[in-house]
Amino acid sequence: MAEPDLVALWLGGLDGLTWWEQDADATAYSASLMKLPIAQAAERLHQRGELDLDAEVLVHDDFDSVVAGERYVLDRDDDQDDATWDGRGTRTTLRELRRRALVLSGNLATNVLLEHVGLAEVAAVLRDAGSSDATQVVRGIDDAPAQRAGISNVVTARDLGRLLAHTPPKVEQVLLGQHYRDAIPAGLLPELPAGTTIANKTGWIDDHTHDMAIVRPGPDPAGGGHEPFVLVVLTRLAGVSYDDANRRIADLAAQAWERRR
Repeated sequence: MAEPDLVALWLGGLDGLTWWEQDADATAYSASLMKLPIAQAAERLHQRGELDLDAEVLVHDDFDSVVAGERYVLDRDDDQDDATWDGRGTRTTLRELRRRALVLSGNLATNVLLEHVGLAEVAAVLRDAGSSDATQVVRGIDDAPAQRAGISNVVTARDLGRLLAHTPPKVEQVLLGQHYRDAIPAGLLPELPAGTTIANKTGWIDDHTHDMAIVRPGPDPAGGGHEPFVLVVLTRLAGVSYDDANRRIADLAAQAWERRR
């Protein structure tokens, strides 16, 4: 049975205060939004001296499944990050893999990074950000044995808002280089003052199209300032194209600016 359509939204301050919400506790498949807590976990391990982000690691396309004794192989055709695939069999830094996972939404880069970070540290990042048990990052990208076993990465808009509010500055800086800017940034940048920065991460697969962002508005030309905020929009819309879903998210982002505190 197909899941019902969903448009979930959470808008709030970096202090976690809700300004506007809609179905914010409904769960949706994470798609590539799960790459952000992995990136945050890598930064936290690095800050603790337990992971060297400048260490070079082997790029490979086969991985251990979370299903004991099983392995799986990624498909290049499902990835948009050619640079990592072109480097199979060579070594690159974890820092560069993290960048590609976030700004190019690289699947191979994500899985190699996750191999060195570990799911336990990702879970700790979510927990420490105040995420509920409804949000779970429990497997790598395209872990086919896990998919067959019904093991899936799921998120809520509220929990992702909490996660964004706890984003380390160095990870936020990486997100500012985001390649995919057709959803939240497209809706907000025409509305916000010059100098606004939007650090966003997208996710899409099949009927799911998502975007989430840390927004720091530029100075108000009339004087004063605007408080930075977080916006998360998750959509699950059967039969709606990727471009149309992005336009819907952009429209909601523009509404969010009007509804801000």
